[in-house]
Amino acid sequence: MIDTIFKHRSVRKYKTDNIPAEILEKIVEAGSRASTTGNMQVYSIIISKEKEQKEKLWEAHFKQDMVKSAPVHLTFCADFNRFSEWCKQREAIPGYNNFLSFMTATIDAILASQNVVLEAEAHDLGACYLGTATYNADKIIDILQLPKLVVPVAAIVLGYPDEDPLLTDRLPMEAILHSERYKTFTSKRIDSIYKQREESEESQKLLEINSKKTLAQIFTDNRYKKEDNEFFSAKYLEVIRKQGFFMNE
Repeated sequence: MIDTIFKHRSVRKYKTDNIPAEILEKIVEAGSRASTTGNMQVYSIIISKEKEQKEKLWEAHFKQDMVKSAPVHLTFCADFNRFSEWCKQREAIPGYNNFLSFMTATIDAILASQNVVLEAEAHDLGACYLGTATYNADKIIDILQLPKLVVPVAAIVLGYPDEDPLLTDRLPMEAILHSERYKTFTSKRIDSIYKQREESEESQKLLEINSKKTLAQIFTDNRYKKEDNEFFSAKYLEVIRKQGFFMNE
């Protein structure tokens, strides 16, 4: 399993082969073994394999072809619905219609999703996360018929790879690891941390294709633009509110 972690790749092209039921069951069970707050397991995993359902999800995920080509699509939801219903049926008063509870359930769901990916890769399957699970959460809620206190926070596709992508680079450990307290990023440290990535052949190609001066501009001007971030932030906050995760509403 440890060796699998260091070989992780995002796979976007899949063979048509179905995942055997016993393997898929094992993969999802691995998700259930993830760490969870208070052993509440306040998340749900929704498996989508039917063509019609995946077609709808494909639309919600900005028509990314891997949603349709991969045999399995998994949606991970922050879910305080089930736990709250259990509380009410056991003469306990639930108090989970708040933002902290949404964050608790989100963390639970994300931890489960990572376990799922690791177990899938241990079975020679490929996987890819779909960030659009939050971008179009409102549409996914309708497609999956999610009740109050249930919000999609992540999605992944699974299947047997039909490509062998290169291992994606990562920043050096000094970029993410701080000892005892946060260490300020000076200009010199920033230059050192991003030097290898900025000088890579792949980055140079991206600069040429996008007609940009720096790699950072590709992120700020093309991939994750300020206006898009603000639009989808407001949209997702409204989804969270409508699903009942804000008090007194």
